[in-house]
Amino acid sequence: MRRRGTTKARPRWRRAVKWAAWTVAVLIVLPVTLAGTALRAQYAGEAAPEARTRGRDALWLGHAWVDGRRDASDVAALRRRIQGTGIRDLYVHAGPLEHDGTLPPARDAYPRAGRLISAIHRALPSVRVHAWLGDRLVYEPGERGGLRLSDASARAAIVASARQVLAAGFAGVHLDLEPLHSGNADYLRLLDRLGPVVRGRGAVLSVAVHQIDPLPGLHSVSGALTGHRKWISQRFFGQVARRVDQIALMSYDTGLPAESLYGGYVAQQTRLALAATGPHTELLMGLPFFHTESIGHHASAETVRAAVRGIRLGLTREDPGRRRFGMALYVDFAATDEDWAAYGKGWGRRHRS
Repeated sequence: MRRRGTTKARPRWRRAVKWAAWTVAVLIVLPVTLAGTALRAQYAGEAAPEARTRGRDALWLGHAWVDGRRDASDVAALRRRIQGTGIRDLYVHAGPLEHDGTLPPARDAYPRAGRLISAIHRALPSVRVHAWLGDRLVYEPGERGGLRLSDASARAAIVASARQVLAAGFAGVHLDLEPLHSGNADYLRLLDRLGPVVRGRGAVLSVAVHQIDPLPGLHSVSGALTGHRKWISQRFFGQVARRVDQIALMSYDTGLPAESLYGGYVAQQTRLALAATGPHTELLMGLPFFHTESIGHHASAETVRAAVRGIRLGLTREDPGRRRFGMALYVDFAATDEDWAAYGKGWGRRHRS
């Protein structure tokens, strides 16, 4: 027995479902599909033959190198590993900074740094050893567990910490403060104070920073929706780059699920970073020498092979003649032989196998 109104209600229900499906397709599926197609297009093509190492690459090293866990045999192994590559700079973890910006005395923070620096100078005379310093940044009033750059005394303490590590013999200060919000004026003030101190000692000031907005203003959208500001604006990236000698873009932890998407994204990031970085600052693009699995990092997608190819493609399209350019390898203690082989094969000098 047919109920009253059933004949009319069923078409309205079907139309509502169809309209909802179209709405999902337009608002979610279509943009994701278009973005994926665009990234795969970025990954297509061939890199220029001259898009090879300039001998300005860097490697992040863990704290074990300065606290006594590494010895002469490890230095010898490191020499064998990086000799003949483009690696010129070693960012050795000498922190972390305390939440007030200070460092413990050298005997507590990095007791074997002097021995490491001397050993590296003997084994690899052209390689520079930098002090990698960092901490978690906090922003909200009352938020604890991190460093607050709005505090002038904390900024002054970081400058004093830079003097401390340079006095210990490091060739530079490598600063990694995260999360770095786009437009952070206190961060720029810190760099303005650090630059003259570091360069006044003939040393190098370098920083590690977040990725650049793939779309204009995306950092604001992600911050409003998720509270996590994954990106910084291209303008802010350029402001940071003008204040330092080296800037390393951490082009990993993207959450992308496939090599072609990740490689295309890195190609785009390379182009954006090159466009924002002046010719007097060295730009380094990060390589994922680690294999953890998380929602933000899929090791099967974020491969060294894909990153190197993406970087070479971005360099080819934006500025293939840029000399102050390189790659930064993160991190020594998680790297595999396959990572090193992919780096050497993809980025090494043309005459090398």
